[in-house]
Amino acid sequence: MIDKETLIKQEKEILYNKSMASNPISGKGFMPKMTTPIARTSSNRLFGGYVSANNDRVFSTTDYREVIKDMNTALRGKTNTPDFYNALHALLINKLGAQFTAIGIFQKQSKCINIKLTDKVGGTFSSRVFLSDDTNPIVECFNSQETIVKNDSKFLKLSYLQSPAVAIIPLISVNECLGVMIVGDNNVNENADLYSLVANHYALFMHNADLVEQANAHANTDALTSLSNHRGFQEILSNELAKAEKTNSTVSVIMMDVNNISKINRELGHAKGDEVIKLVAEKVKQNIRSNDSAGRYGGDEIAIVLPDTDTNEAKYLAEYLTYSLSCCFIDDVGPVKVSVGIANYPQCAKEQEKLLISAEQAMYISQSKGYKDGMSAIISSSDFNFWDDMALHSFAEVLTKRHSQLGVNFEEELVNKFASEEISSQHHLEELATSLAGAIDAKDPYTKGHSTSVSKYSEALARALNLPEAEVQRIKLGALLHDVGKIGIPENVLKKPTHLSDEEWEIMKQHPSIGAEKVLMQNEALKDLIPMVKYHHEHIDGSGYPCQLKGDEIPLEARIVAVADVYHALISDRPYRKGLGVEKACEILQDGAGVQWDAELVRKFIQIAPSLATTI
Repeated sequence: MIDKETLIKQEKEILYNKSMASNPISGKGFMPKMTTPIARTSSNRLFGGYVSANNDRVFSTTDYREVIKDMNTALRGKTNTPDFYNALHALLINKLGAQFTAIGIFQKQSKCINIKLTDKVGGTFSSRVFLSDDTNPIVECFNSQETIVKNDSKFLKLSYLQSPAVAIIPLISVNECLGVMIVGDNNVNENADLYSLVANHYALFMHNADLVEQANAHANTDALTSLSNHRGFQEILSNELAKAEKTNSTVSVIMMDVNNISKINRELGHAKGDEVIKLVAEKVKQNIRSNDSAGRYGGDEIAIVLPDTDTNEAKYLAEYLTYSLSCCFIDDVGPVKVSVGIANYPQCAKEQEKLLISAEQAMYISQSKGYKDGMSAIISSSDFNFWDDMALHSFAEVLTKRHSQLGVNFEEELVNKFASEEISSQHHLEELATSLAGAIDAKDPYTKGHSTSVSKYSEALARALNLPEAEVQRIKLGALLHDVGKIGIPENVLKKPTHLSDEEWEIMKQHPSIGAEKVLMQNEALKDLIPMVKYHHEHIDGSGYPCQLKGDEIPLEARIVAVADVYHALISDRPYRKGLGVEKACEILQDGAGVQWDAELVRKFIQIAPSLATTI
């Protein structure tokens, strides 16, 4: 027998447990466990989770702390909204017993909410609700930005769904409603706070993903022309080249430079210059194919990527564009004129950087050639001889303007061409050496003509020593190429207007070895010039570089070039000082005689220095 006092105590415990099970919040705060009904799963996969054989319900306890922990784990590392939603869906289905979830995204243009619903077995269903349907609870939730709970899901008009209670929760981020989240769950009242937390988290994620997408779009778009910017253009070209390699197809690049844009900016203002650039961009957008791409490659340069296009086809488009632009008149400017260069993959180059360099080089040659019958000269990289003076000068301009940070790795392209050239005669050799020396000097405007002047001074000193004519000619040629190794020195070091740091100086000191080993050594006809190139910075006292040779260990021809080299450096203007006079330069040579330079050669050179032309 149970006494009356024991019976009363048991009844109180039952009442207490019932009240705690129906209330998610107790006097002690958020309850970690509560009873959640979950529909019994049928053996039929298609309808599993919707209708059970006898509508029996089973209960299990839900640990909300565990749910939040699982949510953090599931959502960590998600970078796009579909993955984020799928993780949330799995969490709500498996941990909270939801029957289905849905996300509705508001579309401003069509003034509707596009809904995608995913059921318990992964089936997806789409629908659309227009804001004009203000009786629809989804629209009501969106407009009021308040959670709405419905006793069934009939308003979704999906008859095959069991009709559980439904929570419609606004997706709000930064005071803006982005849409709604819908959850079908018979225990929606118990789980309402957690669903609200999940919806807020999803809205923030969606908002941030949208901001990232916008930022990425702007990051690759030029604000003035709405074309791809330099970075975006490079990415597009990289993708097209990868496709072309797989399909064994061609890609052409057109590079266009607006002529006289600096003068327009200077005399008419940058607004007028921007007007010209925008016009060119518009004409390009209007006339390229849907699979072509264009970008603002530089301040006044626009480049076009043409997949599956050979050189002749690219020329045809370029001719049409230049004609169209020549028919456009801008106030105070007149017709718009451009210089055009074309390069083709794989005919011209297979590497992206070389392809662009070739297109730019062709563009600069186009600029040099000017106009014929009022039209721009359209130049392809296959139209010119690489060793032509104009081509090499254009190549040097490209290096200077675009690739100041590239060192020997890129310039090896020029070196390889030089090394593989078959020398047919002494005259041919002299032409190549002169062209290469000019390209090297063009990298640094402060040393323009340096190689030619050192060659002239070295020849004069060799003749003053009564050396044989063949030796004089060899010294003349070696002196012309004495700085060939500077082709491998980065522009930021080569053109630094102030004194070099210790680290930069160590880089600069590599140029004699680069010239000897990477350039001259590769061509049999040039090997006897190596001593002048490699040792012209050695000092008589052994303090020079790269080998610290002393006295007569330094070849005579290298000692001759050394004197001529330093003399021209002294009388030339530098960023940090004006060129010295002949007398002062000779004093400095005399002070270093027997220490840095051969004393007898210095004495001879000082005698002939006044008679040498000093025009730089």
